[in-house]
Amino acid sequence: MTTTLAERWGIDQKHFWMHGEQPAHPVRFDEARKLWTVSGYQEAVQVIGDPQRFSSNLLPLMPIDVDPALTDGNLIQMDPPGHRELRTLVSHAFTRKVVADLEPRIAAVTGELLDEVAGQDRFDLVTALAYPLPVIVIAELLGVPASDQQLFKQWADALFASQSELSMNEDDLAAQEADMTEQNQPAAEMGEYLLAHAAERRRKPRADLLTKLVEAEVDGKQLTDAQLTNFASLLLLAGHVTTTMVLGNTVLCLDAHPDQLARLRADRALLPAAIEESVRFMTPFTALYRATTTEAEIAGRRIPEKQIVTVQLAAANRDPRQWADPMAFDITRDPNPHLGFGRGIHFCLGAPLARLEGRVALNLLLDRFPALRTDPTAPLKFMPSPDAMGVSELTLLTS
Repeated sequence: MTTTLAERWGIDQKHFWMHGEQPAHPVRFDEARKLWTVSGYQEAVQVIGDPQRFSSNLLPLMPIDVDPALTDGNLIQMDPPGHRELRTLVSHAFTRKVVADLEPRIAAVTGELLDEVAGQDRFDLVTALAYPLPVIVIAELLGVPASDQQLFKQWADALFASQSELSMNEDDLAAQEADMTEQNQPAAEMGEYLLAHAAERRRKPRADLLTKLVEAEVDGKQLTDAQLTNFASLLLLAGHVTTTMVLGNTVLCLDAHPDQLARLRADRALLPAAIEESVRFMTPFTALYRATTTEAEIAGRRIPEKQIVTVQLAAANRDPRQWADPMAFDITRDPNPHLGFGRGIHFCLGAPLARLEGRVALNLLLDRFPALRTDPTAPLKFMPSPDAMGVSELTLLTS
């Protein structure tokens, strides 16, 4: 019996798409979790492209008590027009032109980080490069000390440590409440940290995103402390976690497909496409959630009003109705309209930055280490969150 790549990597069966499986129907009710799931590509596009019927604000339907202040200002959980107003405040910092100007700095940081592992016969990619690079870049953009990166990692690890999925089943509520309780402290600590830096910006403004948020007004009013800290927290976390996963996953995929790695080494112009294929093949954030505001019909299934819908982006990115040979990792795949960075009004704000960081870092990594490969004797570790797919440890051999 042939061992699949997912089995070799030790990926749990809950990530069924990695095992070449797809549900019989692209829209179904999950009896175990008491919510709806959408796994088909076209169906996913339909849901995430319709914020009027499928709201990002889940609070009214959450089975456990959540303090509204914890989500106020969090773009991921906002609908128009509030979402558009807040997103506009910082969108200028993530345009293609502005991001392109960061390339020399990204290259310099990457070079410095790789210098630190020069001469070593092995190193952990996440510790050496995939984590610190995007943290340094987003910290400098936001205006907080990059030297605090270990603190950021503690918060990120704690906030992504939950192993329980969102569920409306009463039997699962205790686990979800326990996870929420454990996340309260790191979230509060991060909020206090960012508020302290925001207070400093009010006294001494700088040319950074935190100053922009402090000075911003929406409908003639400044952001509340909750809005400011939730927005800044999202920028800090999403601004590095996505790139960390993309870098690690791309190296892992290329190592598992030596023919594709050889093509890339021979033609570096394929690198942007290789990154896109990695995001499709191992979608970093595997799912997002919506709440129906009215009855909605998707693929012939009627979803009632006030229902939680999980959109399985990773499964949609393997839908055989959309992709030719979806289980193949093909760096020449074109077109590749994956949903790994979302779609529509919630398209990942930092996608241009993640793509640039990935291209620059991987180019330099391949330059420095012509014989780079994974260590078959080292355990491969993934992030524990059920809605994330990214390596947390990846030991590489340099010769």
